Amino acid sequence: MEKPVLSVMTVEDYPEVKKLWMSIRGFAIRSMDDSREGVERFLRRNPSTSVVARVGGELVGAVLCGHDGRRGCLYHVCVREDFRRKGIGKAMVLFCTDALRAEKINKVSLIAFTSNDAGNAFWKEIGWTRRYDLNTYDFTLNEENVVRFNR
Repeated sequence: MEKPVLSVMTVEDYPEVKKLWMSIRGFAIRSMDDSREGVERFLRRNPSTSVVARVGGELVGAVLCGHDGRRGCLYHVCVREDFRRKGIGKAMVLFCTDALRAEKINKVSLIAFTSNDAGNAFWKEIGWTRRYDLNTYDFTLNEENVVRFNR
């Protein structure tokens, strides 16, 4: 396999990133947050921390990564199914954590669905720690931001 080329995600990558998201079974998409406008807003706030991976010019992976000035967070970490287990996911995570360190961020977290067996195995394999001492709470500010899962 050709070595993946990693680069900072820009809004111009959005059509290919969305196509990747839509190809992954069980992937959750929010109608507003994951729209072009929502992703563009996220990238404006975090212009250097999100990443895309290309092999042979074709987009095969993406991570939305940002921070609030104190803690980083990874969102929508995904690699196209036929390119998994080749180090692309790990390389993208390292790209993001290096970008966060450059911005003086000292801790990063993510949320993975409990039903995402492949994702949870990936995080364990690359050394991330599952937290059992926290509860996660959500409060929806906009009911129009609908979540849909790919089938």
